[in-house]
Amino acid sequence: MLKPQVSRQPNSTRTHLLFHKPSIQGSRHASFFLKSTSKFNIEAQKHFRVAFKPSEIKAIASVTEESTDIKVKAVVTVKQTIGGLITSVGIERGLDDIKDLLGKTLLLELVSAELDPKTELEKPTIQAFAHRIGGQVVEGDIRYEADFEVPLNFGEVGAIFVENEHHKEMFLQDIVLDGLPHGAVNITCGSWVHSKYDNDRKRIFFTNKSYLPSQTPSGIRRLREEELVLLRGNGQGQRKAGDRIYDYDVYNDIGNPDKKPELARPVLGGKEHPYPRRCRTGRPRCETDPSSEKRVSAFYVPRDEAFSEVKQLTFSAKTLYSLFHALIPSIGNVIDDANLGFPYMTAIDSLFSEGIEMPPLTKEGFWKEVMPRLFKVIAGGGDVLRFEVPKPMERDKFFWFKDEEFARQTLAGLNPYSIKSVTEWPLKSELDPEIYGPPESAITSELLEAEIGGVTRVDKAIREKKLFILDYHDLLLPFVSKVREIKGTTLYGSRTVFFLTPEGTLRPLAIELTRPPMDGKPQWKQVFTPCYHSTGCWLWRLAKAHVLAHDSGFHQLVSHWLRTHCVTEPYIIATNRQLSVMHPIYRLLHPHFRYTMEINALARESLINAGGIIETSFSPGKYSMEICSAAYDKLWRFDHEALPNDLISRGMAIEDLTAPHGLKLTIEDYPFANDGLYLWDAINQWVSDYVNHYYPESGLLASDAELQAWWTEIRTIGHADKRDEPWWPELKTRHNLIDIITTIIWVASGHHAAVNFGQYPYAGYFPNRPTIARKKMPTEDPTDEEWKLFLEKPEAVLLATFPSKLQATRVMAVLSVLSNHSPDEEYIGEGIEQAWADDPIIKAAFEKFSGRLKELEGIIDERNANPKLVNRHGAGIVPYELLKPFSKPGITGKGVPYSISI
Repeated sequence: MLKPQVSRQPNSTRTHLLFHKPSIQGSRHASFFLKSTSKFNIEAQKHFRVAFKPSEIKAIASVTEESTDIKVKAVVTVKQTIGGLITSVGIERGLDDIKDLLGKTLLLELVSAELDPKTELEKPTIQAFAHRIGGQVVEGDIRYEADFEVPLNFGEVGAIFVENEHHKEMFLQDIVLDGLPHGAVNITCGSWVHSKYDNDRKRIFFTNKSYLPSQTPSGIRRLREEELVLLRGNGQGQRKAGDRIYDYDVYNDIGNPDKKPELARPVLGGKEHPYPRRCRTGRPRCETDPSSEKRVSAFYVPRDEAFSEVKQLTFSAKTLYSLFHALIPSIGNVIDDANLGFPYMTAIDSLFSEGIEMPPLTKEGFWKEVMPRLFKVIAGGGDVLRFEVPKPMERDKFFWFKDEEFARQTLAGLNPYSIKSVTEWPLKSELDPEIYGPPESAITSELLEAEIGGVTRVDKAIREKKLFILDYHDLLLPFVSKVREIKGTTLYGSRTVFFLTPEGTLRPLAIELTRPPMDGKPQWKQVFTPCYHSTGCWLWRLAKAHVLAHDSGFHQLVSHWLRTHCVTEPYIIATNRQLSVMHPIYRLLHPHFRYTMEINALARESLINAGGIIETSFSPGKYSMEICSAAYDKLWRFDHEALPNDLISRGMAIEDLTAPHGLKLTIEDYPFANDGLYLWDAINQWVSDYVNHYYPESGLLASDAELQAWWTEIRTIGHADKRDEPWWPELKTRHNLIDIITTIIWVASGHHAAVNFGQYPYAGYFPNRPTIARKKMPTEDPTDEEWKLFLEKPEAVLLATFPSKLQATRVMAVLSVLSNHSPDEEYIGEGIEQAWADDPIIKAAFEKFSGRLKELEGIIDERNANPKLVNRHGAGIVPYELLKPFSKPGITGKGVPYSISI
């Protein structure tokens, strides 16, 4: 979760960056690079001695009678990398080893935070070379040490320039300066530092002390401003792998029309298809469609957003790359018939018992090495892809078959964001009836009251908030006719109505499936209900399969991808472009953004792209991302991303200042909401303590030019298609800022955890959540043969409706990887950022925050053990733990990481 600033940026060079003082930023503390004049280098040579040692950079000062200088020791920690500093071979490696021996690995320059009081100019920097200490590597760290002699009048250190004398980039973790009059100075870098042979601009890193723009010490004010200029770039040219530039573009790289015409896709972002913006790459345009960008070379992300090189961080990256580039294609080679379904339910079970033998790759044991949980070694030395039994299936093999579990999972399953209260009756579509047919729903009061069994009337149930709905009717219906042109899939608009029982559980009452007028046929719609005769039972099961496919698609495209990954990318870009690494809000948000852009780039490359996993395995097919765009247009609001507002907007809660968290839930036993509100409040309190510390009065917000530019850019550029919406919060008060920051952090942590880490537990056994319905309902204009097959072999019809073997296996493999916590996962509230730890007030606030999260762990355990909470406790039910803050590695169904890192 480091946000290092990358060093190579030749395209961003500006004349005002040629001054002798470089600006600093790495991990977004890494800064920009400046050329130093030799004049100050000569002066500085009078003041330094060098010594070496690997670790952080520490500075220690001592004053002798003979000297007016302070002796300061710097300790630099460099991370061992794959294919980089340690493992590279050849002539350059030999030259770098010689530089290590000569003690000239890193050139460091201390920058004073103060101007010279006489000249009112920046003071000369103090230089020293850092030398590698010993040959050992400790837990992946290599340490370098440098000695400085700093004049007494140098003042406080505000930043440090770093020049990498090696021929390869290196990952600079941190620097600690020991010996200064006011104690040790920490400089968190977390950034890739380019070789001076690739770019002669030095990198600058600021100390961990946070400043609002107006409070920036005069000696580093220019450097702060110039670093931001570098990170913004000039909007020109194609980005290269080592660049650190953050800029915006539309989603014009989902399709690949130059490869095949059928892989052309519309641009997402703009009036026709509103969408958030992504990071600009500047790749050339397609020859067959100039509005689209070529999918050539790697998908650029700013250098410090990538996680694939640092040894300690390669677990997730290695697994993901192996998944998309090796496993998914190999599954397609083994299962060569894309339309082949499962002949029996037992054939589905064999994926967990027998598995699929996979062809060997060039390296023996490759599968077992990169995906040890998915692969077992079989006799003869081969590898078999054998899936773990998901926990719900382990507890109850028939959990997926039950109506009560179907309903329970809307509150405590993978997609708890769709269920909402019925507030208007009768149900009616808002779509144009001239195009989509009569708007009135076929779900009537009489039908529901018959299902309820005379317990209450519909109008009374609505007043008492006892009717609930999954409503995908208006979102999906406009795409039905287009999707049905795709071979091997179908689609309906759907509504599913539930009743809140006296026990506090939901009971499904009715499913309505609708097809608009098409192919010369009028609108078709039918309502299916739970039944007690064979034909009705099987029709109900098939209708459920269709609704579950709709819910699976909505979950993946909207609740997961759009509402977490996609909308967060503009926040990350704006934060890097407008907030200095010294800004306290930058330092508060940074841990929540680590690796998200890299994951999103992988998604554009292999998941949401034309012909990718989503299109080939989910019902909407090639129209999946257009549906995602429609959802953004019609449903997404920043203010509703806040959990309390989300619950209120869906009629799942009302404001009540006497209730816990200030909300009274419509369904008291709503596991996601109950646990989520506690986590939300903990985050909100932590953010409040943090914001109030740095902004003791609201007036400071108006004068904070960086903060105001940040919020303006998010609204008007990052989410440009929503820029004129009236619901965007203002940024005038501390309360405004606290709400905005809490919302962003919640989306990246709690929201994402709730919809991501339960994917394999709940969808790993795909009959519970099929991603696609391949066959229409038997009652929709059936031929005699279709109806006969349904009556004689209803199970075969259900299996033919389910995903094919290839679709199911690919999705199961993807979900297994995406649901997995890597050994290097960083959980919210678990580890403190060094910049927070350096401030006693912020450190105390974080410890209080961390303590509340530990309390939440116990509260969730107590709730799961409470037999009165039947939506999370009972025979065969998996406890709801998706919002437990901490987790062990693996598919645990718990754990809330800081960021969207997978």
